[in-house]
Amino acid sequence: MPSYNSTHQPESVLAGASRRDRFAEWVDRHCGTFFIAPAVTLILIFAIFPTIYSLFFAVSRVRFTPDGLKFRFVGLRNFSKQFFGSAEVHFLGRTEPVHVIGMIIFALIVIAIVWWWFRSFKKATWVGMIGRTISAAMGIFLSWILCASLLSGNAIGTLYTTLFYVIVGCALQFIIGTGLAFLCSQPISGKNFFRVVFFIPLMITPLGIGYAMRMLADVSKGPIQPLLGVFGLGDWVWSVDAWSARFVMMIGDSWQWIPFIFICMLAALENIPRDHVEAAQVDGASSFQIFREITWPQIVPVAVTVLLIRMIEAFKIVDLPNIMTGGGPGSATESMTLNAMYIWRANDLGSSAAIAYLLLILTVVVCASFFNYVVLGRIRRPN
Repeated sequence: MPSYNSTHQPESVLAGASRRDRFAEWVDRHCGTFFIAPAVTLILIFAIFPTIYSLFFAVSRVRFTPDGLKFRFVGLRNFSKQFFGSAEVHFLGRTEPVHVIGMIIFALIVIAIVWWWFRSFKKATWVGMIGRTISAAMGIFLSWILCASLLSGNAIGTLYTTLFYVIVGCALQFIIGTGLAFLCSQPISGKNFFRVVFFIPLMITPLGIGYAMRMLADVSKGPIQPLLGVFGLGDWVWSVDAWSARFVMMIGDSWQWIPFIFICMLAALENIPRDHVEAAQVDGASSFQIFREITWPQIVPVAVTVLLIRMIEAFKIVDLPNIMTGGGPGSATESMTLNAMYIWRANDLGSSAAIAYLLLILTVVVCASFFNYVVLGRIRRPN
């Protein structure tokens, strides 16, 4: 006979109910894991695994055979070729001869970096010192390439062409995008119309933007041709000069991505409590003081996040230089991603994978340094 408790229910029924309650409680505790598990699985399948698998390409000489791909281990030879071998000038640029001014600037930069690194001993943990050592080593290396190439009157390679798109391009886009967002957040007539107009370029495909900018920048038939004639520049061609081609490329990239920064910063500006601004206006604060003391501190978290996302995306620029100039003149507008794509087309899969890993290392170090020393540094700084 089944036993009964004081409520006249069988113990088996109570045990089953208890198991169901424990299971429901366990599901509630781990529901977050269940929700993100599909996304994590897809990332592992389509992102992490190919990244690890491509490492075999980066350390191998890959050849096509009737049976498929044949791998021959070559160690770090694909990487060393970019720094000391046949691809050195293409990747790093011309680093000889080094001008005296370049040497002086490099020495000053090294002193500043070493001083900052030694100061970190007082407050950083051993894990933090490892990160600061990596950042310092990367900073010294990039400083030497800059001083030996650009500051010594030599040509830069794909490394600094990519950094030019990232640093100069993202700074220009952030300033213009934030300025437009600030204007559209003010009580002006027609601001809803301008919000839609400013957002349109983001909805156009990169392929369309590349061909549109190529037609707009045409100095023989484009809309700027009459303007060049007025200033006596009718024979000037921007695509044959390295720096003018880079700036035109940066303008096209900015036209595409300013709307992204604009819409994010506009959302941040419109979420600022109006009572803070009105209180400052009653106290007699000027517009500049309100922006510096109230507006900017409240939008900084959004600003640095948007800028970080944009920097990561800018490192991967490939479509505009491929469409507008094909990487030319020479390789002046060729980014590291475009360089890897061209080498991949030439069936040198090992070197292409090595360049992709060098770009990954550069992106991680630069963006992690920006986040740790600029973003978190500002948050930890005492008021």
